[in-house]
Amino acid sequence: MHTTVTAEELVTVRVLKYDGAEYRHWNASIAHREGSLILLNAEFEIDVSHHLLGHIASGTRTVEYYWLDRWYNIFRFLTDDDQTRLYYCNINTPPNLEKGVVTYIDLDIDILVRPDLSYQVLDLEEFEENAKRYGYSDEVRKHAHAAVSELVSLIESRHFPFGETIFKSSVSSAVNNL
Repeated sequence: MHTTVTAEELVTVRVLKYDGAEYRHWNASIAHREGSLILLNAEFEIDVSHHLLGHIASGTRTVEYYWLDRWYNIFRFLTDDDQTRLYYCNINTPPNLEKGVVTYIDLDIDILVRPDLSYQVLDLEEFEENAKRYGYSDEVRKHAHAAVSELVSLIESRHFPFGETIFKSSVSSAVNNL
């Protein structure tokens, strides 16, 4: 199924912890939808200091890749000249899009991917701590670890959205390369 979005539809992204508490939220616009893939354009509304990403200035733009049937999402951070600064992958429950809100549960594990496609799996200890704290089911644990393996495979094989041609293209042409 291919859905063309003529005017960018605005959505709110809500990230929850496993107990349902909201962890963070922001506004974005749907740039493209195809099958289970939703591409969002977003912009940081405030300055953020991140222990690995450094200073993220207000106005920093991201392209966010969500699949309604996958246990991860991918954020592509852009430089001022639309080049890829880095990718940040989140392990999470499959998102839900309903009434203009994209909601998912963050499962703590992240993968930082540099423009040269070297990567680092992060927060495995936090995942184990929260698995005990919140009582992650065996199924959730299994899906989270499988999602890490799938992302590593996508990165290493330079599969969408990690392909070199994606770095130099716009979102719309990137989607055409699916």
